[in-house]
Amino acid sequence: MKRLFAAIIAAGSIAALAGPAHAGDPDAGKQLFKSICNLCHEAVAGKNRVGPSLFGVVGRKTGSVPGYNYSDANKNSGITWTPEILDRYLISPQAVVPGTRMGYAGLKDDTKRGDLIAYLSTLK
Repeated sequence: MKRLFAAIIAAGSIAALAGPAHAGDPDAGKQLFKSICNLCHEAVAGKNRVGPSLFGVVGRKTGSVPGYNYSDANKNSGITWTPEILDRYLISPQAVVPGTRMGYAGLKDDTKRGDLIAYLSTLK
């Protein structure tokens, strides 16, 4: 019984670390992007606003969009934006990149984060 309980705990821990809890709907994510992210970000390559373009964000190193003036925290974080890191970042940007200038409080809803990440993953 103890082994079964330990296996269940281990499997849950691995699943929690594996990425967003919700696989995501890119169409719903696009609508979220338009209502939340598009205030500061573009989904178009090379078009920066208050925040950098999010075109190609999945798989990109932080602080690497040409022409955008990043905080030292973002330039020096060494992070590559994976769906898993984006999931954590979208909950609390300051927790993942302390000192970031991103003034966003976070998106706590797992489904909405999964949808948004699914959409961001299509921007290639």
